[in-house]
Amino acid sequence: MLSRFRELIWADWIWFPEGHSWEELKDHDGKVFPKIQDLWASIPVAFLFLVGRRIFDWKVAKPLAALLGVDLKHRVSASQNPTLESHFCQYSKHPTQSAIENLSKQTGCSVRQVQSWFRRRRNQERPSKLTKFQEASWRFTFYLFAFYAGLAVLIDKPWFQDIRKVWEDFPKMPLLASQYWYYMIELGFYLSLLFSVASDVKRKDFWEQIVHHVVTIVLISFSWLVNYVRAGSLIMLVHDAADYLMELAKMFNYAGWKRTCNFLFVAFAAVFVITRLMILPVWIVFMTLTFPVARHTPFFGVFFFDGLLFVLQILHFFWAGLILRMAIKFLPGSDIVEDERSDKEETESDEDEDPERHEKQKNGHVKNGYVLAINHHSKTD
Repeated sequence: MLSRFRELIWADWIWFPEGHSWEELKDHDGKVFPKIQDLWASIPVAFLFLVGRRIFDWKVAKPLAALLGVDLKHRVSASQNPTLESHFCQYSKHPTQSAIENLSKQTGCSVRQVQSWFRRRRNQERPSKLTKFQEASWRFTFYLFAFYAGLAVLIDKPWFQDIRKVWEDFPKMPLLASQYWYYMIELGFYLSLLFSVASDVKRKDFWEQIVHHVVTIVLISFSWLVNYVRAGSLIMLVHDAADYLMELAKMFNYAGWKRTCNFLFVAFAAVFVITRLMILPVWIVFMTLTFPVARHTPFFGVFFFDGLLFVLQILHFFWAGLILRMAIKFLPGSDIVEDERSDKEETESDEDEDPERHEKQKNGHVKNGYVLAINHHSKTD
């Protein structure tokens, strides 16, 4: 039964046009083709990325953060208080005024002390600027390397100059060593992101990130299995073009370099719109929709590939909406620009030491710098 099901799933007519089969992807005459067992190599690559990230955080990101002026000070922890801790964990992290007054009577603390305790306790669960900087610098390093390495791999290829050649001789297109490593490194990196997503900085688009990582991993793996490697490589390159600018902008934001951050955000937004909303759908998605069908009889495999691309494209429009919201805040009169997806850290001095100053900040009398609203990993992550 299981064997029959496997034969049906991997039937030639599902994944290849009429007249072609899996037999054509067997190595012969010195030509090498993608194989399913090749994908196992991405797992040790992902493990190396996870280990390398810890070393990078310690040896590179933290010293760089200190050099750029990122706030490295430790937060003041909330004091041990079983009553308040129980309410925080079981009922609410943001107690109502009546609950605060009731807790004040139970603990013998003043209302102000209870409020301060809850602020400190909430801040303990929020990532520090250093943590955010380390995450952004790690991703910046990878995306920068991935983009220029991918460009070096593809720039001299015929299908980079003429998109129609992506499907030339499909599926009997031999694999190049550079394509193998490009794929395994990209796939390994996105597996590492999926493994670490629970411990990374959690933002409002958490589930969109999960969907994106899963779709990306499936898309990379599938395009490898059925030898859509040429198209897949171009898609990964297009995605990498904007990501490193976004991460670099976030690094400067956490360091307090607001003008540099804003300039980089504008550059990122422009590249994002050009690559994700113009080049990808018009140049690549259109090609995958029309060229295979024009050359061959329609088959399920190419439609499945296009379906995954459409899911990514929907996410691109979602993130483009966030970018637009940030762009609007650059208009005159928009003095306060905050992160659209992350919780803002609450400070003790704002409310405990100078309530009048805190009220002014809420009303916009104190200018804040720009905080990036977007954190996405799109590929073909």
